[in-house]
Amino acid sequence: MSAALFHPEDVHPSLWRASQLARGGMRTIDTGYAALSAELPGGGWPVGALVDLLIQQPGVGEIRLLRPALAALAKLPIVLVQPPHLPNAPAFAYLGVPLPQLIQVRASKTADAAWSAEQILRAGTCGALLFWAPHVSTAALRRLHLVAQSSETLFVMVRPLAAAQDASPALLRLALRPAGDGISVDIVKRRGPTRAEPLSIPLQPSPILFSRHARIARRQTAPTRVGSVSAEVVA
Repeated sequence: MSAALFHPEDVHPSLWRASQLARGGMRTIDTGYAALSAELPGGGWPVGALVDLLIQQPGVGEIRLLRPALAALAKLPIVLVQPPHLPNAPAFAYLGVPLPQLIQVRASKTADAAWSAEQILRAGTCGALLFWAPHVSTAALRRLHLVAQSSETLFVMVRPLAAAQDASPALLRLALRPAGDGISVDIVKRRGPTRAEPLSIPLQPSPILFSRHARIARRQTAPTRVGSVSAEVVA
């Protein structure tokens, strides 16, 4: 039997056996969590592709899970599209993303937000793009994934856990649930075999939560706003 049949990646880097994780034909950035990276094709977050983070509710740990990658990419702007809450500047600084590198984009309609995300990906000037979208069409997902493939951007969409039942062009889909010392991660989709057991990923809380002085300061001062861009689009 030909040796190529034992090593399909030698025929083309995008080929792999279903019983193995895909190894070639993708760009990745380390997740910063050894247990998670070991379960992902290429050993990290895929760059230039759509990644789905599926959550029960905002704030379960999705940003802290992305912390090592965001810190590594913060030499370029980090864009937040439709974040569910006003980003906390000191918390992001702790994550390794300084305020001047943080851009917030808000739009009145989901279609306008998706258009904004598409233009950001086309520009290719940002290190990471995080897009919160409770409801988005399959056509919009496909278009965003296609545009992302021509970029070097870490593109993550944060969507409801119920969306795990829907088809998605995303290269990687993870379902996140809160756990005792961090989060539980179910791998919904990856280029490789299915994994039945969830991963337990410990997450360190921001020290801001434990600072008495920070709590007093937050009560006495107005919140710090990040750079904001209006996404008014004429249909």
